[in-house]
Amino acid sequence: MVWRWSLVEWVTLVMACAGLSSVVCHAEERPYRRISLATYQDKMEAAWIGQMVGVGWGGPTEFRAVGRILREDELPAWKPEMVNQFNQDDLYVEMTFLRTLEEYGWEVDIRQAGIDFANSRYRLWHANRAGRDNLRSGIAPPDSGHPQFNKHADDIDYQIEADFSGIIAPGLPNTVIKLGNIFGRLMNYGDGLYGGQFVGGMYAEAFFENDPLKIVEAGLRCIPAESQYAECIRDVIAWWKENPQDWQATWQKIEEKYNRNPRYRRASCMKELGNIDAKINGAYIVMGLLFGKGDIDQTVIISTRCGQDSDCNPSNAAGILFTTIGAKQLPERFTSKLNREAVFSHTAYNFDRLVEVCTKLAREAVQRAGGKIEKDDQGQEVWLIPVEEPVPNALEQCWEPGPVANSRFTPEEQQKILYPPGEQ
Repeated sequence: MVWRWSLVEWVTLVMACAGLSSVVCHAEERPYRRISLATYQDKMEAAWIGQMVGVGWGGPTEFRAVGRILREDELPAWKPEMVNQFNQDDLYVEMTFLRTLEEYGWEVDIRQAGIDFANSRYRLWHANRAGRDNLRSGIAPPDSGHPQFNKHADDIDYQIEADFSGIIAPGLPNTVIKLGNIFGRLMNYGDGLYGGQFVGGMYAEAFFENDPLKIVEAGLRCIPAESQYAECIRDVIAWWKENPQDWQATWQKIEEKYNRNPRYRRASCMKELGNIDAKINGAYIVMGLLFGKGDIDQTVIISTRCGQDSDCNPSNAAGILFTTIGAKQLPERFTSKLNREAVFSHTAYNFDRLVEVCTKLAREAVQRAGGKIEKDDQGQEVWLIPVEEPVPNALEQCWEPGPVANSRFTPEEQQKILYPPGEQ
């Protein structure tokens, strides 16, 4: 069969090729973005190092500043050994999800993901804790994350552990969204879920884009535009554009609208000034990326000084920024003391094993999305990743939730869950 292109289709293809420097176009095919295996692995390693740096640097400040900006003298000085964060929920929870994908493949269903999460033994809080207790008591996903059963469903939890979804889906926002609908719904709903899909979407784009604004905008396209989460991020972008030299002025506007205005805290599990909602903490991730202007120190420092969950937010921000840089280009003070042999708590992974698993899953993700694996002139592996438009979920809100799914584990499934609710 001869494929005949219309004039509109040819113009669209030419424009797509002209607008993306990393796009490779083939006649009668969709446009692709090209990344070598070596470049992917370099950026993927940097993504994990960035998370470790962010949570290690910001860790001592977590919830020390609520409703205020953290003072400069409250932030510890960076030391190279602080990169070794092997006992952080910001890291080991998402590795549970990687393990599920490694063991059961990309067709794993949400119920198996729930069983695996129910059998985790680490300490958890907020939406993660409530979701796991629900799973252990027989409430299967997606109801384990529904507000009727989980009063923390709008919290930050999936947001802090969604990094993996973009790391193994370079340039593939719809894969990020799908992973959120499997793993994010174990414990979150509405804005709580969107926060993770937003973060994952930024990581996916960071493999191909260096401009922080374009990365943030790519994450926004992964979530419903009418959500409060998207509204919050659009506000931060607008306020940054109004006054790009004064991050504290934007912080004050965020504080007034998203911390002190009850309309934006209708599903908040914390009262007074403490706020673990996904959207305000997502705003602080974006604050670091935009006002940090690509500077590592400033990105981490600003995300941390914004306060609230001030180890998780710089971890996300640094992970995304480091992805754009690549491990080989990172300053030595962030890599010189990295222990590649130590095992992350409650996981099967040390750093090198983590790299191996992510590479395997990412290669599979590219192929499943219609991408291609080729060799360049030097015989090196190159991935051609199809350009795709994100298709976000339909809008859902924790304060006006849709109906429950009445999802329950079968007796056979329940027998696979080894621990009772409430036990860590």
